[in-house]
Amino acid sequence: MTIVSAEPVLPYQRAPLSKTYLAGDKGIHDILIRQQNFYEQQSIQTQLGVRVSKIDRSLKKLILSDGAEMHYSKLALTTGAQVRKLPIPGSELAGVHYLRDMHDVDNIRRFVGPGKKAVIVGGGYIGLETAAALRKLDMDVTVLEAQERVLQRVTAPEVSAFYTRIHGEEGVNILVNTVIESVVGDKHAEGVVCTNGTTLPADLVIIGVGVLPVTQLAEDAGLETDNGIVVDEYARTNDPDIVAAGDCTNHYNPIYKRRLRLESVQNAADQAKVAAATICGKLEAYNALPWFWSDQYDLKLQIAGLSQGFDQVVVRGDISGSRSFSAFYLKDGQLIAVDAVNSPKEFMLSKRAITNGFTPDLEKLVDSRCAIQEIFKH
Repeated sequence: MTIVSAEPVLPYQRAPLSKTYLAGDKGIHDILIRQQNFYEQQSIQTQLGVRVSKIDRSLKKLILSDGAEMHYSKLALTTGAQVRKLPIPGSELAGVHYLRDMHDVDNIRRFVGPGKKAVIVGGGYIGLETAAALRKLDMDVTVLEAQERVLQRVTAPEVSAFYTRIHGEEGVNILVNTVIESVVGDKHAEGVVCTNGTTLPADLVIIGVGVLPVTQLAEDAGLETDNGIVVDEYARTNDPDIVAAGDCTNHYNPIYKRRLRLESVQNAADQAKVAAATICGKLEAYNALPWFWSDQYDLKLQIAGLSQGFDQVVVRGDISGSRSFSAFYLKDGQLIAVDAVNSPKEFMLSKRAITNGFTPDLEKLVDSRCAIQEIFKH
């Protein structure tokens, strides 16, 4: 078995990049998925710092970026996603960064320091996690969000308001309905100009406006793609000898009865297990509930399910004054998702309930005096 990776280091966890790795609490060896000796003990070869340029399916051959060739009997594509870039004036200046891999964060850290000013473009999870990490390093942080509220694509207004409040209390300036027009400076970023005429000083600009699946290699090889590499429930592409897993895939989820492309660490891990089983000739259908998490300050947000399409949201706990609550998303009375902040019991019980198509008693759900275990016991 051989792993080919464009990055010059062994595979690592990406989730800490915008959190503990950026803050300097962890180094690269702390976030490696496995240490070097594991690969040696398992007889796994690693080709680092090189890309696969072409897949020749007829000859079952890979052409690498350094000109080398490799043959395969089974192939797994885990190409992930790449950042969506903003084509704005000044984006090439030193101090303007995207955050996707270890190299990006290492470069960002060169511009970090107490009292320096950072502007983060994008009020999604990555942007807010980055804001929290930079505040921990005593930077002056402003978040620009083009929509009406932060986290607008993924949460209810109540949850957006909660995170706006928390970041404000922590010293982050959040500007909504604000679109960046350009980055200004000589050779280094000195500020950003917004379309509404606002100008903000900036020593560091971090752009986080989403990602796109990396599918070009698959497309060039004639594999089916549609907002990701199309796979079946066993992670198989339209080539029976090629599987795919992670952010790059478009797969069917039987719980939500539709095809999805998920940008999720847990999905990548769950789907990779299915892909590995398929390669080994053991067909085990992918049937996992999507779940996610986000760490900001002392807050651990755990999300079970997908809230898109909800017609009601019910909040349990004091969302306006505390730092712990749960927001339950319902559609036609059925629980479809939960955002649980510092509420691990609600998260764990909701995962099982959503999978089983649970319809909760709303009066009990909003009453914190009712034990959550009793509400979900059926």
